[in-house]
Amino acid sequence: MSHSTPWPSPLRAWYAVAVLVLAFIFSFIDRIVIALLVEPIKADLGISDFDIGLLQGFAFALFYALLGIPIGRLSDRISRRGIIATGIAVWSLMTAACGLARSFFGLFLARVGVGVGEATLSPAAYSMISDYFPREKLGRALGVYQSGAMLGAGIAFLVGGAAVQLLSAHDGQVLPVLGAVRMWQLAFFAVGLPGLLIALLMLTVKEPVRRGRASGAASGIPLRAVLAYIGSHRGLFVAHFTGFALLVVPITTVLAWAPTYLSRVLGFARAESGFVLGMMLLILSPAAVYFGGWLIDYLQKRGHADAPFRVSIGAALAIIPLSLFATTGRDPVLALWLIGPLIFCACISQAAAPTVIQVMVPNEMRAQISAVWMLCMNLISTIMGPTMVGFITVYVLTDDMAVGTSIAIVNVLSAPIAALILWTGLKFFRRAADPGR
Repeated sequence: MSHSTPWPSPLRAWYAVAVLVLAFIFSFIDRIVIALLVEPIKADLGISDFDIGLLQGFAFALFYALLGIPIGRLSDRISRRGIIATGIAVWSLMTAACGLARSFFGLFLARVGVGVGEATLSPAAYSMISDYFPREKLGRALGVYQSGAMLGAGIAFLVGGAAVQLLSAHDGQVLPVLGAVRMWQLAFFAVGLPGLLIALLMLTVKEPVRRGRASGAASGIPLRAVLAYIGSHRGLFVAHFTGFALLVVPITTVLAWAPTYLSRVLGFARAESGFVLGMMLLILSPAAVYFGGWLIDYLQKRGHADAPFRVSIGAALAIIPLSLFATTGRDPVLALWLIGPLIFCACISQAAAPTVIQVMVPNEMRAQISAVWMLCMNLISTIMGPTMVGFITVYVLTDDMAVGTSIAIVNVLSAPIAALILWTGLKFFRRAADPGR
């Protein structure tokens, strides 16, 4: 498609982003509501913090990450809108299926299903947004989309906390066919089924014209060509995939375990911890993601082509001192004053990773390479994040009350390593952005 093809109207483009943000919000609600249900699930199923870490991290991420690559290939060739709508329906139904679980294994399989459905969203969404906005506006648009993740997290904690409190009165409710249903199972039904309406809404978004096509790629670029492209820029992609993935770890630990830290260690009620964290995420995370996207655009206009890396390195360095103290104390007021800035700094770079891919990669490779990035991000961030926190708590510190210290250990290790890797990637990004250098 010629570059002279007019861009979609701003109204149409931002409508598409709004629907994709709404889908992202629902995906995160379904993904992390389990963080508010840790204690009742542990009590009913007789499992440990490590098992909970597997449910929050590994069970979700394994197929989410692995299926992202074939779904990314489809997204580079067929209707991205249809792929996303189907995925929304799948993850919504599988979230509701979590409420049918009667054992760890049953809940594990349902969480795998949630990951399978959610694997459809971001690779196709990144590709669609890059065809709706010119490069000088892309950082902001992707920043707005990425804000949906943390908006969803905030809403999940707010609504989830209220739902937990409300549904507690119906714990053990006997339903037709299902029999006695516990409060945490009702919560999965309540947050999962409404997502089917979002799947229908996605069908109102128009599929944009593909731009930036590589020569001779009308029928799609074969996987070997995609892998060859990654190999020819291996320095850039190794730094990108590993550095940005490690930089996601701090926010995943907060989302997965901060509610447990607040309730178990600091004495917050589950609904109260959900409200506090939800308000922080609703206010701070979209502001941080948008600020990061704006700062990237600003620095690029001033001639800094490596702005996504610069902004992310700065965010990583800011995370280190906050992580040392945010979840290691017993003072509730101090903890909240530190968790807020930690959330902000951990979200600043969320738009940077997809921005690098969308501006550097030919159109027909964008969703596939985004899927490879998400494979690395989810495997690294969930193994280093929710799963590792549970492992350290149970098998290293051997104390359930040390969950906050486990969060701090993981974050203090991941943030400086991320900064170092991204720093080594600066030269590769500059070279790729300006081949004449």
